[in-house]
Amino acid sequence: MIKLGMVGAGIVGERIIKQIEEEQSVVLLGVYDEQKERLSYLNETYGVPIAESLDELFHSGIDWLYIGTPPASHAEIAIQAARAGLHIFSEKPLAHDAEDGLQMTIAADENQVQTAMHFPLMYKDSVREMVILIKNGSIGNVVRVEFEGLFPEWPRPWQKNPWIASREQGGFIREVFPHYLQLIYRMFGDLTLINHQVTYPQQQDLCETGVIAYGRTNAGIPLHLSGLSGIGQKESLQLKVYGDQGVLTLENWNDLYLSERNEERVQVTEFAAVPSIFEEMNELSTLLVPFEEGLIVQRLVDQLLAE
Repeated sequence: MIKLGMVGAGIVGERIIKQIEEEQSVVLLGVYDEQKERLSYLNETYGVPIAESLDELFHSGIDWLYIGTPPASHAEIAIQAARAGLHIFSEKPLAHDAEDGLQMTIAADENQVQTAMHFPLMYKDSVREMVILIKNGSIGNVVRVEFEGLFPEWPRPWQKNPWIASREQGGFIREVFPHYLQLIYRMFGDLTLINHQVTYPQQQDLCETGVIAYGRTNAGIPLHLSGLSGIGQKESLQLKVYGDQGVLTLENWNDLYLSERNEERVQVTEFAAVPSIFEEMNELSTLLVPFEEGLIVQRLVDQLLAE
């Protein structure tokens, strides 16, 4: 049984609280957030226990700490947690930058605590099926990988907060791209970014509005990444893996489609059940994404944001 504490109780943290209500392998022992009104809301809505301080949370009997605060604060909290002997479950991106991420990784290693990144794609049945179809040769030899994220506005209407639109900590490259970079890394190994272009608004403190990047996988497969916000269409997230015998498309996190030569694409709907992230944490599964892998993704994010 995982005894979890939570620091940072924003929208994603609330989703995790809802997930915990459906889980058998985890109990939430405390939640801390600097916004007291937010804590009161969560306590009244879900009955979760609240902590008055981070120190109180650390001493509440937890063995895992979920970090759901803005990226710039991840390193300080994670290092404290590691020194307290707590396993760490961190929101993505790993940190504000790769240097902070490296310090988090070192602290976890030195204190011999387990780590896991919150990359929900890894625990979706459609994504596991996509990986299986690629690995077993169902689409033949892979010849290109593409990811495209399109956003009518950023921040998205449900995600507005003081930092999510900032150039310092926010933007879709930090918030959305890590999920897909991590998945592509898991499928194809090390990724190399060769060139990229990022566009920014005139207001200096606001995050990017567009990115185009080109790279390759460890095996030399071409990789194309693009993102754009402020456009006249519905939000669309699309990961495509092109093979010489077929094409797999993962749309909007969940929907998987298979195309074959000269045929209309069909949706893949039959999947084997997969464990939840908390079940994987309870078993310390090798499918967990540790800080070391989060650091690899962080370095790619840093490269994309470099001007």
